[in-house]
Amino acid sequence: MQRRDLIRAASVAGAVGLAKPATVSAQENAALPSENRFSIDTARVRTTARTTAGPVRGYRQGGVTMFKGVPYGAPTGGANRFRPPRPPQPWTEVRSCLNYGPIAPQDKGTGRFHDEEAFIFRWNDAVEDEDCLRLNVWTQSLDEERRPVLVWLHGGGFAAGSGHDIPAFDGANLAATGETVVVTLNHRLNLLGFLDLSEWGEEYAESANLGMLDIVAALRWVRDNIAGFGGDPSRVTIFGQSGGGAKVNALMAMPEAKGLYHRAMVMSGSFAMFNSPEKARGLSALVLEDLGIGRGDLPSLQALPYARLRTAAERVMARINPSFDGFVDVRRIRDMLNFAPKLDGKTLLADPRHPGHVASDPQVPLIIGSTLNEFVTGINNPAAFAMTDEELRRRVERFVPGKAETAIAAFRAPGPEDKPFALWSRMATAPIRQAVIDQARRRLQAGSAPTWLFWFTWQSPVLEGRPMAFHCLDIPFWFGNAQTCASMTGGGWDALVLSASMVRSLLAFAADGMPEAKDLPTWRAVSGDDLASLQLADRPVMVREVDAAERAAIG
Repeated sequence: MQRRDLIRAASVAGAVGLAKPATVSAQENAALPSENRFSIDTARVRTTARTTAGPVRGYRQGGVTMFKGVPYGAPTGGANRFRPPRPPQPWTEVRSCLNYGPIAPQDKGTGRFHDEEAFIFRWNDAVEDEDCLRLNVWTQSLDEERRPVLVWLHGGGFAAGSGHDIPAFDGANLAATGETVVVTLNHRLNLLGFLDLSEWGEEYAESANLGMLDIVAALRWVRDNIAGFGGDPSRVTIFGQSGGGAKVNALMAMPEAKGLYHRAMVMSGSFAMFNSPEKARGLSALVLEDLGIGRGDLPSLQALPYARLRTAAERVMARINPSFDGFVDVRRIRDMLNFAPKLDGKTLLADPRHPGHVASDPQVPLIIGSTLNEFVTGINNPAAFAMTDEELRRRVERFVPGKAETAIAAFRAPGPEDKPFALWSRMATAPIRQAVIDQARRRLQAGSAPTWLFWFTWQSPVLEGRPMAFHCLDIPFWFGNAQTCASMTGGGWDALVLSASMVRSLLAFAADGMPEAKDLPTWRAVSGDDLASLQLADRPVMVREVDAAERAAIG
């Protein structure tokens, strides 16, 4: 191994938490980082960077300099509520950016009330405020190295979440490799970011897409400022999971975002749907009616406490959407009314060949993927694997009426010994995997830049293995946080090894648009006759559409 390769491998291994074997050579020891990862340096002379709005001070720890809660836009409350993002008010004194800033007002859901779920995710709760246009930066050095930039977009649909929502989003381990600068961010959510007031006049034409325009403003901040943090504004990769993946797809359909990023990655976000103009106007009209706000009365709408706005929206959506009785059918999402970006044909463009989907910038290389078990797991359900064959048949009959036996046979074929709950999990979440394949096919039809597929099937060992390959499990692997997030991954050696390989692949993609890693099989881009995926398991392999017959059985 060349010395350069050894140093790079050691830096990635150290960043993702791979402990060195007991017998480490002197050469390997020389390649290990010497900086104490626990000591903190807050000296302004070493931790201050300049931005277009003014100087900011962060702190340094473990070979990484971090800036948290940096404003990229003005507060969005009061007179700025329901208006496009504006630049922050400039400052002259050094601004302290040591702690995460406020997050967008939101309903965080009920996960925190479930012990197992809260144990796994370990949410970083924060203060909510409409002064939420903040971002966070992790970099190895404030030098002129011009490292590729990874900009992370958080999940939570378009309703909840933040750039530091869970420990898995921490960018320190990726930045510690010295091969990237990591940025995460907050933006407006739910009705604050996606209430359609377009019928009030031309000045409100973009109101249903304000949350996405916030992200565009953050990408402009990256373009204008990231060089001062050791980053390269000409090599920006946007990546996100779930709702964050949907935001990546939305950005690829926004003319205002073009040129602000150069590669993209969508994780478990291909299935998300966007609002038609009719849906957006209809939902907003019902909420305004519930609030008693007349057309054009923006001052009254701006003056209402957020709690009143949220309560009205919740009442409306509870009334018009199907009730949830615990039966998971992700296909129902398409029929529900929720706050989401609007395909208005101007700010957000539809795919001309597939009008119900967003356009996809054909010049941008894209990675797309999903996990095996997504939302249907044994988290919070210790009896999950006690499901009987008869219970499986009843669920499948409800899922695909009249096709239960055929569907069960198709999903049982590749794993005859699989427990009924494992079959049900794969079946119930197959539409999410189908959306990934469909998105890749649309890209092929459009003659787009290379598209790569992944399928994360690695199974978490925590809680007797009941979480399986759950929705969000791949995040700590891509971030090099498999050890940091041991409550998700178990923190074992196999998880750390897989994470190290995935990190190397992501760093290569960010650097030159090719997701290559010498310890992974050659990751083929999809082609007309080959929609193969990199299956990320204990031993990553390239697989063709091995699940095509299963998906066809429920189609």
